Amino acid sequence: MAQNKSLSTQEVADILHVSKSTIYDLIRRGEIHSYKIGRKVRFTQDDVDAYIARSRHEHSTRPVKNIDTHSTLLTPPKAEQPELIISGQDVVLDILAAFLQQEGVNTARTYLNSFEGLLSLYQDNIQVCACHLYDGADYNTSFVRSLMPGIPAVLVNVSYRTQGFYIRKGNPKGIRGWSDLGRTDITVLNRRVGSSARILMDTQLKRLGIPAAKVKGYGRIMKSHLTMAAAIAAGEADVAIGTERISRQIDGLDFIPLLEERFDFVIKKEMMETVPVKKLLKVLHDPAFRREIAHFSGNDYRDLGKIITEV
Repeated sequence: MAQNKSLSTQEVADILHVSKSTIYDLIRRGEIHSYKIGRKVRFTQDDVDAYIARSRHEHSTRPVKNIDTHSTLLTPPKAEQPELIISGQDVVLDILAAFLQQEGVNTARTYLNSFEGLLSLYQDNIQVCACHLYDGADYNTSFVRSLMPGIPAVLVNVSYRTQGFYIRKGNPKGIRGWSDLGRTDITVLNRRVGSSARILMDTQLKRLGIPAAKVKGYGRIMKSHLTMAAAIAAGEADVAIGTERISRQIDGLDFIPLLEERFDFVIKKEMMETVPVKKLLKVLHDPAFRREIAHFSGNDYRDLGKIITEV
């Protein structure tokens, strides 16, 4: 099956050799990711691969706990407090959490965006924040200084990814770059406040002197890169900002690359010598883990596990 095809519930059930009702149970329990186009539930091949990868490592360990959060992480009861809570929205983080469980680290996942994750890290509610925030010149460093004032932190690289525009197949509106966001015939889709895509858009609009109020569709908020990409392919808008990898999973979509983003872990310096963080760094260099994540196209792992800077 082509990597860029969206998968139906029945197709995923056939791949996993289970019933459709089992797939719906997995969705309800948060064990497999999905998205919706209208009323139809759809999956990407990455969703299925990530579920299989997690399951492969959970047969002899406790499952990775997903912690439901809104704008900030709610601290679970002390008796259930994980040793390591990883915040971020890339599927690679789910696989990492499964490997850490196998290493004996009681690990949990929460899916905060980068901005919220840094605030939660500052509040000591999580231990590891995956971050990819652009200030117009560099990634992550200035945001760590601003949102975690006076707190020494270490940035450890996860990957590099290409950010750009999702546009309809064939680019019927002739979109070329950031200045097109100000055109009156262009409708955009946006992400919620604090997301990397929203911050990137706002940074570029400010640089070009384009008022957000003049951007058609600026207030239409989508839940994820996947839902934005699917909406663009369906003709609901003309352009949205996202990562290249997602564009390969949706039919009827083209991608305009604009910049390479750096995706880092932010960890408080005081945590670097703790056992859970040492095991995390060990897993990042584990050949088995690297093989597991290598097939997720669109990510460049050339600096995986490398300390980028100390803030």
